Amino acid sequence: MPYLQLDVNDHYPTAVKQRLAESMCRTYAEMMSVDIRRISIAVRELGEGGLWRMPDPDAPPVPVSLMMLDIRQGRSPELRMALAKALCAHCIEQLGLREDRLNVEFTQHTGDEMYHPTLGGYSPDWTPDEA
Repeated sequence: MPYLQLDVNDHYPTAVKQRLAESMCRTYAEMMSVDIRRISIAVRELGEGGLWRMPDPDAPPVPVSLMMLDIRQGRSPELRMALAKALCAHCIEQLGLREDRLNVEFTQHTGDEMYHPTLGGYSPDWTPDEA
């Protein structure tokens, strides 16, 4: 953890997903002051028709994308919003996703809900000293 998951309605070449993962990891590590080795990225290609939203209740659903960010709790709402905007920018630039059809949701966890055996076990709880 952190675990950044992007659900999309399309398929992308591995090299494109790898570049996106690197961009997202570097941005997350810098903005959230975290060891880059702790970050995992998933690009889940649900395929055409896999994810929908109804932005207009009088119109049919439209295909959308969703980013779920499982992170350690404690960051300010302003920092989380800045992070969401930065990660969305990578997805828009590299995958061509539409900003108006991309949502971001955060799930916040304590450090003891994240286990990294190669990094010594549980993650420490986040503290403002890391910023």
